[in-house]
Amino acid sequence: MIKTIIRSIKDMVMVFDCQGEQIPCCQGQYSVVREKILRCAPQDAVFAHGISSTGQLQQVPRYAW
Repeated sequence: MIKTIIRSIKDMVMVFDCQGEQIPCCQGQYSVVREKILRCAPQDAVFAHGISSTGQLQQVPRYAW
């Protein structure tokens, strides 16, 4: 199950499950995987726009992702 979704500055998307394992079928270019992720991600999933210089996820609301 999807837990964390990170969109990078170059619009690549990384997706992780509850154990921190990557979910390859949901990863790729933002324009390609966006709809699938928004359909499949549970309401409590964490959406982020990268990682800050201190190593923290830059969380954003689902609608702004």
